[in-house]
Parts: sequence; C-alpha cells; structure tokens
Amino acid sequence: MTIAADISGLGLLQLRGPDSVRFLQGQLSADCRALSADRLLLAGLHTREGRVIAVLRLAAPDADTVLAILPRELVDTVCERLRKFVLRAKTQLTNATDHWQLTGFIASSSPGSGPPAGALAWPGSGTRWVRIDARTGNSTAAPPEASATLLEGSTAFRGADIADGLPQVYAATSEHFVSQMLNLDALGAIAFDKGCYTGQEVIARAHYRGRVKRRLQRFRAAVPVANLSPGTHGTMTDGRGFIVVDAVARSDGTSEFLAVAHSPATDTAGATGGTGAGATASASAHGAPIEAESLPLSYGLPPG
Repeated sequence: MTIAADISGLGLLQLRGPDSVRFLQGQLSADCRALSADRLLLAGLHTREGRVIAVLRLAAPDADTVLAILPRELVDTVCERLRKFVLRAKTQLTNATDHWQLTGFIASSSPGSGPPAGALAWPGSGTRWVRIDARTGNSTAAPPEASATLLEGSTAFRGADIADGLPQVYAATSEHFVSQMLNLDALGAIAFDKGCYTGQEVIARAHYRGRVKRRLQRFRAAVPVANLSPGTHGTMTDGRGFIVVDAVARSDGTSEFLAVAHSPATDTAGATGGTGAGATASASAHGAPIEAESLPLSYGLPPG
C-alpha cells in the first residue's frame, strides 16, 4: 500500500505562456529543456554570486505551463524576483498555491507498493511521489487515496528528504549557500553544459577550478528538533563549524538533520563525504553542547 502524506508546507509557483521553459532556461541551473509531463526536474535558483535562493522541483503539465514546487514561505519572494527578468518573454508568473493541491505519496513495505495514477517521481528518491491536482472551488479535501492513511503534517515526507540527503532552502537560509554546498551538483540539479544562467559563472568556476570545502552532510543527535532549526550555527569539537539546512524529529526521540560542514580531516566515508556511520562529534547549537552522530549519504559526491 502506498501511503499519502500531507505536504501542505509546500507551495506552487506557476509560469504560463509559450516562453515559460525558455525563460527558466536562462534563470535556473538545470537544463529546463528536459522538462516533461511525466517527471519532476530538480533545479536551483541562484543569485549572481551563485548562492541558492530556492531549490525547485519543476513540472510541465502542458507545453505552455511550468509549475515549481517550493516551500510556501518562499513562493512570493521567488515570484517577484523572477518577474524582474521577464522583460519581453511571453510568460506570466503567479503564486498558484491555492489553485493546485499537492499530495505526497510514500511507498510502504507492502508488496506492490507504487505510485498512484498521475503521480510524479520525487527527484532523488525511488520511493516517493507527488501528485498535482487542480482544486475545484475552495476545496482542500484530501484525495480519495488518502482516506485513513493520510499522514498528519509534513514530518514523514520531510524526514524522508533528510534521510535521502535532499536539501531544502527556507526563508532563514535563502542566499546562504553556494550551490555545491547543498550537493546540487551531485543530485543532477546543475547542467554544466547548458550555457548561461544566473549564477552560472561562479558555479562553473567552483566545479572546474576550485575545491568545494564545505558540503551537505547528514547527522543524528539526541536534542530537540527546535534546537536545530534551519540556519542554526554550531561548532564541532574538532573545530569544524556547521549550519543546519533541515531537521526533523525521529520516533526514537532523537533528531536527524542535514548541515553544511567541512569534511573531517580523516574521511572514512570515501565518496559520501561524511565521517562514516557511527562516528560521533560533540557540537554546539544554541549554546548547548550536543553529541552528533554522522550518517552516510545515499549518493556519492564529486572529488574535491
């Protein structure tokens, strides 16, 4: 059985018009020409300095429409920012959160668990999907598949993102991280051969000439998740600093979180870029020392 999950913390930015894909091609890091009706495309919106304004999951339900999934709190900010660059492009940008319903789906351990009809694979995960349904009137009811199985809140879906090492950017962390710090290159959200887009020069320089010294890593700690809110700064006992990207409470009372940090001097995890499962480091968040256990990522990182 596939479990439906409430992901109401996410919103939708809509672009409508014949130039929508071409316009985004010059603004986002992914190759938007790969957009189609049956898949989601992971992309980043950046400043000229290559810092991530928002992480987007893009859908193209028809040739003239693109829908971008991102946190509700950033939809208006991203919409207004992109409007400044529309110029003569034939596309209209609107906050369409209230016009579409997003439902997440998570595969269960039952045999035959798979995506419902019309659901799109969530980038970076082989066990989760999202379906985008047009709302009728002001209806906010859950889809039929969700009856008796809808997970309250977005904790389960957000927790799966963290377990998969998938970054999210919120208002508190918008423009904090250079693209590669969030592993967007390892996740296929950057097309290095697509040509110019906002932030391309800095991102390409880091890829071809520089070394990315800080990367997204995954940790577990026995502290309240409230102490690990996005943007929280901390320091490990070996002197490495970290910034929390996202965090979620686990059922065992611990918190699992993603943070950008330097890789340790002795790296036992190879391409994963982490300290290796089972390694511990004492850190400080909000002034309270914590013991953070490093967890492996599910994907490899480029050397550097």
